[in-house]
Amino acid sequence: MDLWFTENHTKNVKFSVKVTRQLYSGQSEFQQIDIFESPEFGRFLTLDGYMMLTEKDEFIYHEMITHVPMSVHPNVKNVLVVGGGDGGTVRELLKYDSIENIDLVEIDEEVVNVCREYLPQTAACLDNKDGRIHFFFEDGLKFIRHCEDQYDLIIVDSTDPFGPGEGLFTMEFYGNCFKALHDDGIMVNQHESPFYDEDAYAMQRAHKRIVNSFDMCRVYQAHIPTYPSGHWLFGFATKKYHPLRDFDEKRWLERGIETKYYTEHVHKGAFYVPKYVEDLLKNVE
Repeated sequence: MDLWFTENHTKNVKFSVKVTRQLYSGQSEFQQIDIFESPEFGRFLTLDGYMMLTEKDEFIYHEMITHVPMSVHPNVKNVLVVGGGDGGTVRELLKYDSIENIDLVEIDEEVVNVCREYLPQTAACLDNKDGRIHFFFEDGLKFIRHCEDQYDLIIVDSTDPFGPGEGLFTMEFYGNCFKALHDDGIMVNQHESPFYDEDAYAMQRAHKRIVNSFDMCRVYQAHIPTYPSGHWLFGFATKKYHPLRDFDEKRWLERGIETKYYTEHVHKGAFYVPKYVEDLLKNVE
């Protein structure tokens, strides 16, 4: 008998992946955590029935949320990652020798434990062999309240705007991120999909709140096969640097960072979003 994992992208659209076996299933204090294995996408993580990452396409999301701000800011030393318990964003950050400290704030310690055991592709880095990662297993909304002028870069690697991740899409959270950044700091967040109506509304709501908190806000895109519609957005909010005018292509290439998706050309093109996305953003700016 065939086994399939199915996620409802809308009331009228379902996304299904054939499953070879289920490797883990457990209920943490915050959410249902499952790890499946599939012939097409390898192992994948779901939280409360929503796909978070797959071994086959996770590199797209993690490279785009990390290397875009890292190629713009000239001197990132201190980074805050909110969420990101699967380790993929931290893995990409550790490629930069210039980074001195990474604070990882994850509300659900069990996500980290499960990913360490079943998803070493992203989570092996969380063994922290070089000592740059500091773990805080608490609510990111509460953590950020006590930070001021502390970080060069904040990456909000959150789940969708409901359940444990709901507080990371509020005006209070974005305002506190602004306060926690240095005068030239950058915040990047996963910005949801613009395609389906419900997702587009969540995207617009988040964008409006960020615009009200930051001096400059831009949106960029990537194409991630297992995310709803495959068309995904990221937010780039900053106090100083423009994501294109301050993008130093030569400096980034000289670092010799290995990637599978991100390039200097992808960086530039990612900020040229389709007309329907431009219209959605203009409606709330």
